[in-house]
This record gives sequence, C-alpha cells and structure tokens, in this order.
Amino acid sequence: MKYLQIDKNLFVKNRKKFVAHLAPKSMAIFNSNDIYPVSADSTMPFNQHRDIFYLSGVDQEESILVIFPDAQDPKHREILFLKETSELIAIWEGEKLTKKTAFETSGIKTVFWLDQMESIMKILTAQAENVYINTNEHTRANTETETREDRYIKAFQAKHPAHTYKKSAPIMHQIRSVKESEELGLMQKACDITEKGFRRILSFIKPEVMEYEIEAELMHEFLRNRSKGWAYTPIVASGKNACVLHYIENNQACFDGDVILMDFGAEYANYASDMTRCVPVNGKFTDRQKAVYNAVLNVKKGAEQMLVAGTMMAEYHAEVGKLMESELLGLGLIDQTDVKNQNPDWPAYKKYFMHGTSHFIGLDTHDVGLWTEPIKEKMVFTCEPGIYIPEENLGIRLEDDLVIQSSGAPKNLMGKIPIEAEEIEDLMNA
Repeated sequence: MKYLQIDKNLFVKNRKKFVAHLAPKSMAIFNSNDIYPVSADSTMPFNQHRDIFYLSGVDQEESILVIFPDAQDPKHREILFLKETSELIAIWEGEKLTKKTAFETSGIKTVFWLDQMESIMKILTAQAENVYINTNEHTRANTETETREDRYIKAFQAKHPAHTYKKSAPIMHQIRSVKESEELGLMQKACDITEKGFRRILSFIKPEVMEYEIEAELMHEFLRNRSKGWAYTPIVASGKNACVLHYIENNQACFDGDVILMDFGAEYANYASDMTRCVPVNGKFTDRQKAVYNAVLNVKKGAEQMLVAGTMMAEYHAEVGKLMESELLGLGLIDQTDVKNQNPDWPAYKKYFMHGTSHFIGLDTHDVGLWTEPIKEKMVFTCEPGIYIPEENLGIRLEDDLVIQSSGAPKNLMGKIPIEAEEIEDLMNA
C-alpha cells in the first residue's frame, strides 16, 4: 500500500458499531475480494472488499474476519484468518501481514492462519444460532460475477443448514454512511490530491492536446502523492463528448473553442473523492459557454444549501429540479409551454439534466447508504448538477464532495478547488 498506516482505533470503533446491531448469539463473516484473472497468468491488481477493510483495516487478499461477540472464549469474539506468510512468499510477492502486524493494523488480538480455520469454525458454529452473511445489496450493483464471498456463503450454508441466516448489508449501509472523523480526514486527503491534479492540468491544457494526455498528467500527480490512482474510471470529455454521461474513451483531441468536462477523483487509503470541473480549451469561455456554466453553478450553490441534516433525498432531488427548471428557462433551452405540458414522471428539465444530483461517497465512489431515511450529520454526498446540450457540442457539470453538518450548510471537502469561471480563466492564462 502507498498510503500511511491508519490508526487501528478507527477499526476498533467500526467493529463496535457493527456489533451493536447484531442479534444475540450471532456470528458474522467477512471475506476479502478475489484477485481477478485477465488471461493466461495475468491478473488485475488486488482491490480489497470495502466491508472487511472498514471493519479491520486489512488490505490483503485471502483474509477473513469473524465477529462473534457472544463466543464463550473471549479470544474468539474477534478473529482474523490470514494466509500464512513465508520466506518464499516474501521473495516472490513481498511481505504479508504477520500476526503482530495484523494486530497493529486492526486491533484484533486473535489471528489464525487459514489452515486453522476449519477446526476453529467447528467450535464457533456449535455456539452460534445466527450467522450474518455479507451479500452485495447496493441498489446499482451488478452481481453477475460470483465473488469469493459468494462462494464462501454457498459452501458455508450447505455445510451448516440448521443455522438462521441474516444479512450484514443493512447494518453496513447504515454505519458506513456516517463517517468517523478519521474517515473524513482520509477523504480530505483524497480531495487534496485531486486538487493538486486539477491545478496541474490548468496550465497544461491547450488547443490540440489529447484527452489522454490530460489523463496522464492527472495520474502522475496522483501517484506522486501516495494515491494508487483513480477512485473510479476518469472522464476527460471535450466538446460533444461531454454530452455522453459516462464517456471514458478519453482518446480525442481538444479543439480551440470547445469546453472540456473532466470528472475524476483520486483515492487515498481506499477512500474516494469525486470531482467534476469544466474548462475552456483555449483558456477563455465564450459568452454562451459562461452563461451555461454559471447556470449550473447557480443550481449547485442552491442545492448545497438544501443538503442539511433531516432532509429526505427524494424531496431534495425534486427541489433541485425546480432550480434547474428556472435556469433552463433563463437560457432559452425550455419555455413555459414545455413546463405546462411536461410529464410529471419526466419533467421538461430532464431533457438537459437527466441524472441525479447527489450520491453517497466514502469507501466506494457510489457508497452504500439508506436512501429512504433522513440524511444525518457526518454523511458525505456529492453535489453534481449538469446541463448537456448536444446541438451546441457543450456539456457542463460541476461537482464537489460535501459533509453534512449538525446544522447549517455542509462542509465542502473541495472548497479550495477553483470553480468560479473567472478564477479558472485567470489560472489558465497566468
């Protein structure tokens, strides 16, 4: 890992929050992700399952966490099972966690090697009545691929059919959505790295630059600041490409007179940042481009003021729609007839602003959280309105990451990153 070691007390606190939601005589099991194959003997870089990381800080493949607060033996109430390291593994793959470093990372005192797991689990399953399994219940998840967790659950349930099975996901969605101060610090670090990348490219962008060259400059800045790279696949979309919401080819030239929409964020210690900025290729917005830009910025500023504790997200998105409707009327993109005849299920403004305004962010870019409950202090959301006008080869989206406060407007983790049109122009022409 490139990031600095995280204080293990964060993970101790996270486990306590999880345990508080368990039914009596319950055991919960969490697995690391697979290392996914590409072809031949090639694999993708390992990326840890966010839930086991959240609860233990362990960022290593083939790791399993077992939490059983009612276990008869106190040593069995928190257990890490790890792949046993060796001199051979150290030579070929590098150092792995030892029992000592696993404790220093997680605060978990009981660490066994994986080859001891079957005998230990026989003891634990005899005592447990309920088993919490960890399935992916994100509302946008693609669950076609069978994961290491899926395989483990299938085998465990076949072997222990008499237990009652419960879901960890609702608990994880609830506790992960409210961030500890240490987590907010890690997210601020990710946002600060993103800021460095953005400031770097403002002096780099010129007519005829390629989108992928901008992407390369960003990656350079991320890596040199202890990030392993992107929190998600970056979008560097010039001209008409900005009207493709998930444009990721990043292979076109940026032409004089166009605007580039850039949606990117660095990760740090597995925590995500998510930012969108739009800049003129030649360093100067046209009057029309600036008018659309400022309309989006007006919606964003208004939306931010509504992100307060107690707000229901469905109501928030409806109110943001009203702000966008007003701005689109001012730009002449829709008229009162469009509004009068609109379909309530797809309002007129959706022609030019067709996506949501905010989502949870944390260990995942589209982080887990409960959409049907009021938002709470220390939740973190993006705010990202946009206007997309294909007939003008123009797409504008602006996005920051916001921490909900106990009262008043949210704290902007990206508050130092330039966003006003004039400031961007000044920096590009300095």
